[in-house]
Amino acid sequence: MTRNFLAAFVAAPVGLALLLPAPSRAQGQERRGQRPAPVNAGPFTRLPDGKPNFQGYWQTRNFFTAFDLETHERAEFGVPAGRGVVVDPPDGKIPYQPWALEKKKDIVAHHLFDDPQAHCWLSGVPRQMYTPFGFHILQPPGYAVLLYEAFHSYRIIPLDGRPHVPDAIRTFEGDSRGHWEGDTLVVDVTNQNEKTWFDMSGNFHSDALHVVERYTPVDADTIHYEATLEDSKVYTRPWKIAFDLGRNQEKNYEQMEYACVEGEQDLQHYTEGEGAKKAK
Repeated sequence: MTRNFLAAFVAAPVGLALLLPAPSRAQGQERRGQRPAPVNAGPFTRLPDGKPNFQGYWQTRNFFTAFDLETHERAEFGVPAGRGVVVDPPDGKIPYQPWALEKKKDIVAHHLFDDPQAHCWLSGVPRQMYTPFGFHILQPPGYAVLLYEAFHSYRIIPLDGRPHVPDAIRTFEGDSRGHWEGDTLVVDVTNQNEKTWFDMSGNFHSDALHVVERYTPVDADTIHYEATLEDSKVYTRPWKIAFDLGRNQEKNYEQMEYACVEGEQDLQHYTEGEGAKKAK
């Protein structure tokens, strides 16, 4: 089975306001930066070593994060704005340095359709965690493994305390190293390149990005996800996003194969109208 990325992720949002159901109370709470009350799913289970059992299929419960971390809004798609998932600073704004904020404004004005993910580059961390397509968590001894539907991406996360790879090595997904703090899986992510965005609204970073993720079980079907992001080249201070991941309960679910190749050129067919408007 295959899924065309542009058809599923670029063209489809045009009708999201019509196709998606009205936000639930829990979704509304999350947009306002509040933790929704946990559903009655029962307690999470544990592996033989006593650690929380995260194994299974998961996806974000906050699809609109993919549009804009700060507001969830993509005005051209008619999606209503709301509180995003930036929980620190308290105002919900990414703390850009002045030059970086000007660059962000230029991206919004002139380069939104240069989104690397829309051209089938890997999404990077943390964006890989809130694409609208799910992922599979496995926990073989000594590792956490995340297999993403999007772009055939995966992360193999050692839990044995080994050091990161040399700083000169830079990749789209970076280098992940994990450890447990009680029942929370903490993942330290370094060595990412500067070629990814955080969302479809041009929020960006440099190759100095350092991400610390925290996966905390809430109940059998919910993981609370937090990521603290630090980049001294772009931001004035570290900042944090947070939202919940939900277990996929679809019977006989299986992840599909992506029909999306690096350097995808079809985006022009979806944006010809935008180019024509700018030319006038």
